Amino acid sequence: MSSDVNATHYVAPVHTTTITVDAVKVAAKPSSLWSDAWEDIRRRPTFWISVAIVVVVILMSFAPTLFTRTDPAQCSLDFSNGGPAPGHPFGYTFQGCDIYARIVWGTRISVAVGLLATLIGSVIGLVMGALAGYYGGWLDSVLSRVGDIFFSIPYILAAVVVMTVFAQFRNVLTLSIAIGGFAWASTARVVRAEVLRVRQSDFVTASRALGKSNFGTLISHVIPNAIAPLLVVSTLSLAAAIVAEATLAFLGVGLGDTISWGTEISNAQTSIRVAPMSLIYPSIFLTVTVLAFIMLGELIRDALDPRARAQR
Repeated sequence: MSSDVNATHYVAPVHTTTITVDAVKVAAKPSSLWSDAWEDIRRRPTFWISVAIVVVVILMSFAPTLFTRTDPAQCSLDFSNGGPAPGHPFGYTFQGCDIYARIVWGTRISVAVGLLATLIGSVIGLVMGALAGYYGGWLDSVLSRVGDIFFSIPYILAAVVVMTVFAQFRNVLTLSIAIGGFAWASTARVVRAEVLRVRQSDFVTASRALGKSNFGTLISHVIPNAIAPLLVVSTLSLAAAIVAEATLAFLGVGLGDTISWGTEISNAQTSIRVAPMSLIYPSIFLTVTVLAFIMLGELIRDALDPRARAQR
């Protein structure tokens, strides 16, 4: 017993250490869907290439005089189907107009119709999809069936009919409504699916529990958290709207003699054998622009998808 009482107990020395892991975590900037997407997309060269092309196209549409000083309406048959010349890098059309100047000035109509048609289709699709997905029930059934009807109608064909019936009112707004007014169904489907997912979230339940109305919850919480897929669809729809405008102009039901890429392609088809470049140049501009918007939309979609980011 005495040996146990007098036994010496060993106490390990206490060393003071400083742990900074928690401090770093607290000070770190909280991540979000948009910040993670930006960190992913800004490291991809194709993103900056597509953005550069889009910026140039938009500048060309809003300020064409930055790219050319030549009047696109100044034509002379003395230069009919002429080749490249100083100040006229792409040569001349059959009517003796400068190809480069008409392409630059034609950007305005093509981009304006594309932006306005996309805006119209996105707004209609957002409203229809959000209401159908959030309220459900009979409203979802009615709006979904309306969307199915519009989805089954080729919007190019519908735009041809509209522009033919309202031939005396052909302008940018009419053409944009003819395109966007029939192309919203796919956007509504995407928005509806995302709203159905978001409305099951805890913050939506908390908003209702705090006494906020259903419509107020939809506007302040559901739609802002369901907007990401709409951004992707709108980018892709913009490319489709530009193609639709060029198609309608090529078919002769666009904006008449207004300068646009589709009009230039349509006018150049008669002289494709003797002067093919007058058709190829506007086609290249149209193709590159559409591909830039499509590539930008695909990159944004991948960046906003955590599973796609994890697979890379």
